[in-house]
Parts: sequence; structure tokens; C-alpha cells
Amino acid sequence: MEIKKLYKPGKTVFSLEVFPPNKTYPIETVYKAIDELAAFSPAYISVTYGAGGNAADRSTCKIAAYIKEKHGIESMAHLTCINSTKADVDILLDDFKSNGIENILALRGDLKPDVEPKKDFLHASDLTAYIAAKGGFDIAGACYPETHLDAESPEKDIENLKIKVEAGASHLISQLFFDNSFFYDFVKRAKAAGINVPISAGIMPVTNTKQIQRMVTLCGASLPQKFVKIMQKYENNPEALRSAGIAYAADQIVDLISTGVDGIHLYAMNNPTVTGKIYESIKTLL
Repeated sequence: MEIKKLYKPGKTVFSLEVFPPNKTYPIETVYKAIDELAAFSPAYISVTYGAGGNAADRSTCKIAAYIKEKHGIESMAHLTCINSTKADVDILLDDFKSNGIENILALRGDLKPDVEPKKDFLHASDLTAYIAAKGGFDIAGACYPETHLDAESPEKDIENLKIKVEAGASHLISQLFFDNSFFYDFVKRAKAAGINVPISAGIMPVTNTKQIQRMVTLCGASLPQKFVKIMQKYENNPEALRSAGIAYAADQIVDLISTGVDGIHLYAMNNPTVTGKIYESIKTLL
């Protein structure tokens, strides 16, 4: 089923994100986490791009297929392009199609200082257009409430997002944020620019200080004073910090649902315990 069909007026779509294994994290562990996450009734589960970052790594496809076949939950495969040729992408698209995967989140991917990017796809919109021309997939795109780190300006970022939507992105998932006002302002600006596709809010429950530092470095998310105070108060008490992080994410979600957000995309981090605590706090609102 195409994920775009899940979005209905007046309903918030609840979805999760999981990641593939690495050398120390076997794929069976991912399957076990998914078996538990499935109990929280997500409308779909997205799977980030394979740890190997190349067409030979089939972990994203395998996990996305497992989600559909074992649990009957729609899945979405992430696909990055900055280090891929058209031939690389064709291999992956064929693999997705042969495994019944109908939904793709088209991403540029991170630039690596020591790796020369390929020239076939310089932007996520290029990949979106390429997949759309081939047909057979529902395509989602990423968006950035606090503006993409590489964008010239917030206005240019919205212009680029509109290009992505016009290229074929039928719905959008936001980068994580910790201040809902950034998301509300972003949605307002996107709609003013004529971007009228559903936009899901990406929410990351932060449960340890190392995670905070990594997320802020990677995506440039601002930390509101309320969030900083919580983290400072409990930084030496891991259990309390975990509880506070879960409560903060749940509060964000309650506020977003109350304003009629199109979707909540929860970065589950392959952690059913944390995800379950948040789900219990919001399930009656969905």
C-alpha cells in the first residue's frame, strides 16, 4: 500500500523508524526489536539506509520485507544517493520491487570529507525525479524545520523543498527538533509556498547525554532552555535522564497532535522499551 493513502484529514498517522545492523549488532536483534515494536500499532515502519552505504548491502531491503511479511505492517525503505550511480540505484530499486516494497524515502545522504560524491544525483530531488520517472513507488522526502545545514537560507531551503515535492515526493518527514514552534513556523512557510503534501513530525526521544551531542552535531537541532535544564539536572542520573527524555518527547507529541499534525514519525532507535513508554502516553490521542 502506498503510504500517502494513509493520511486522512483529521487523523494523525503514527509511524516508527528503525535502523539496520552493524558489525556488532546482528540482524536477528533488529527482527526481535521489530517483533516488539509491532505491538504499538504503527501505520508504517521506515528502515534507514544500509550500514554499508552501498548497493551490495541488502539489510534495508531485508528488514523492510520482514516488516511486511511477518507483521503485515507497511514499510518504507530509505535510499540515499550522493555516493551512488544510476546503476547502483537501479539495483536497489529492483531489489525493493522484487520484495514487495512500494515505499521509499529518497535522501541525498551525508557528504563525506574523504569520499568524492558521484555525479548522477547531487540532490534528493534528483533521486526523487529519477524514481518517479521509473514508476512503481510512493516516494517520501525529508524536510528540515530549522533549515537544512547546507541551505543558503530558510527561504532557499523552502524553494528546494518545493522542487522535491514537484519532482514526486507525495509526503514529507521532518528532521528531529526539540522546540515545536520551529515545526509550526516551518509548516506555515511551506504551505505559503504552495507545498500542500502531508508533513509528519520527526520526534527523537533523548535518553542519554552522548545521544544529545551526536544529534545536535549531525542535524544542528536547537536545544530549548527547558530541554537544557532537564538534561543538566539529570546528567549524572542516567535513569532519571531517561525518564525525563521520554516525558519530554511525549509532551512534544501531545502538543503536536492537539494542533492537528499530519503525522508523528518516532525515531524508535530499535528500543521497544522507550517506544512503548511513549506510546502508552499518547495512544488514546491517536
